[in-house]
Amino acid sequence: MDDCIDGFEERSFTALGASRPVYWLGQGPGVLIVHEVPGITREVADFGRRVANHGFTAVLPSLFNEPGVEYGVRDMARALAFACVSREFSLLSRRGASPVTEWLRALGREVHQRCGGRGVGGIGMCLTGNFALTLAADSWVLAPVLSQPSLPVGVSPSHERALHLSDSNLARLRERVRDEQLVVLGLRFTHDFMCPRARFDTLRRELDGGFEAIEIDSGPGNGHRIPRIAHSVLTKDLLDREGHPTRAALDRVLSFLSERLQA
Repeated sequence: MDDCIDGFEERSFTALGASRPVYWLGQGPGVLIVHEVPGITREVADFGRRVANHGFTAVLPSLFNEPGVEYGVRDMARALAFACVSREFSLLSRRGASPVTEWLRALGREVHQRCGGRGVGGIGMCLTGNFALTLAADSWVLAPVLSQPSLPVGVSPSHERALHLSDSNLARLRERVRDEQLVVLGLRFTHDFMCPRARFDTLRRELDGGFEAIEIDSGPGNGHRIPRIAHSVLTKDLLDREGHPTRAALDRVLSFLSERLQA
């Protein structure tokens, strides 16, 4: 096991004919953290530790690559190549989620059963960012977080606006917002071409008050010198310093989890 996940307990989870390793750490309500490309990096594992230290059980499934991969060309390319050819991922689907989300929903149910409490959190990042929307179709997911949701790939304006979500699950989300006061939290950098503003505009319109957006200025001349290429709000591009907007975004995610799962 790579030392980036020292302290985590590895368990295998099988559902829908697929078995994958899942890494568990902490006690308290469960928070399912679905890693970004290229996989469970040291930064993703450190985010999991922050969640666990805040009074939760952090649960990190590994969907591709081995833990300990890096944000380098080789590991990024390997992960993207896998996602492009795997039937579990649908990178261009506008009105339907990737099939792997059904496996993640089964894992979410397992997390709730093991951890108990009011419900669980679901956090997706980058390629998996929109997956938290599908997870939130289940009533036990009380704290969905979309960090730089990047699907479908923005090959056209309609793809940039799309949510990578089925019509039935979108209707279910609207119902939960209306009847259960569900809130979806979304994070992005303003100049991140992989997570365009149009996608957040769609979420604002479709969820009608049930979407809380954190959009961090990464434009020219921004006061914190955040580069235009910044993408990973909670991991690679996090600057853990008081007063920095990425640190404020991290703090909001943790408080959001507490409000929804520990109140």
